[in-house]
Amino acid sequence: MAGLWRGYQRLLAAHPWKVQIITAGSLMGVGDVISQQLVERRGVQGHSVERTLKMMGVGLCFVGPVVGSWYNVLDRLVPGSTKSVALKKMLLDQGGFAPCFLGCFLTIVSTLNGLSKEEIWTKLKRDYKDALITNYYIWPAVQIANFYFIPLYHRLAVVQCVAIVWNSYLSWKANKA
Repeated sequence: MAGLWRGYQRLLAAHPWKVQIITAGSLMGVGDVISQQLVERRGVQGHSVERTLKMMGVGLCFVGPVVGSWYNVLDRLVPGSTKSVALKKMLLDQGGFAPCFLGCFLTIVSTLNGLSKEEIWTKLKRDYKDALITNYYIWPAVQIANFYFIPLYHRLAVVQCVAIVWNSYLSWKANKA
């Protein structure tokens, strides 16, 4: 395990942006597999590989780049690593970024699932508030720790590791009929 971590560190140092995005995409896929197998109990025969690939694509093309860029912006907006800086970053993250990000995420997945504009709007009205409230149970404490203890270039990976459970929830929520 230590060897894997060292290898990841070397790759991250050499190619930080690519590695962060690939990590986000991979862990979105893991979250979807967990959602399909442990939450929805689809079994191997009922597993939708297409859905897992879509979720990985959303991780690679949306989650990784957007969250990675957000952390860079946030670090420039609120420089430092004190407890009060971590709290300010968390408040900006959870008060401004998370609501927008979640709405975009649900819209993107719904669009990839072929829903019409009306169906997407209905889904957002039905699922957005519940997903945002669930977000607030999980992420404020995680983000304070992330902003206080974790260097910028590891934040996306740390969040995505914690987010395996969150990604499972989001995959279930976004793909629920």
